[in-house]
Amino acid sequence: MPYELLNGLSPDEVEQILELGTRLIVPSGTLLFRLGDPADRLFLTERGRIRLTLPMHLRGKEEDVLVEERSPGQTVGWSALIPPYRFTLSAAASLDTEVIALPQKALREYMAAHPAVGCKVALNLAVVIGHRLQLFQTMWLREMERTVQAHSA
Repeated sequence: MPYELLNGLSPDEVEQILELGTRLIVPSGTLLFRLGDPADRLFLTERGRIRLTLPMHLRGKEEDVLVEERSPGQTVGWSALIPPYRFTLSAAASLDTEVIALPQKALREYMAAHPAVGCKVALNLAVVIGHRLQLFQTMWLREMERTVQAHSA
């Protein structure tokens, strides 16, 4: 399976990175992590879907607002490679899901020992983070448009 985080790596390099991880079956509805938890692992989605949500106080109660869903081949928990190493959203399986959990320490050590691989992974990570920034920018712009329209009415 092609993984967005491992794009451009040789099959041997991909295999070496995957060997660092552990395959986990995540039943539907199970939480992988919460916003603010220490980001000690990064997840590669094998099958199923992961919902990324932002907990917000709405109408007097806390609700998880959907930000996006990640599907097979996509990365979840990239905060494991970015200081301060805390998850920036909450993540839960939206259906029975399988992931490869890559421990932060092992992945960082591998990337340091193999700088060419580390560079490719870092560039791929920048694409993943860029996608998230574009998503939040779009959400923010829509909210700003609503606010301006409400004040103009």
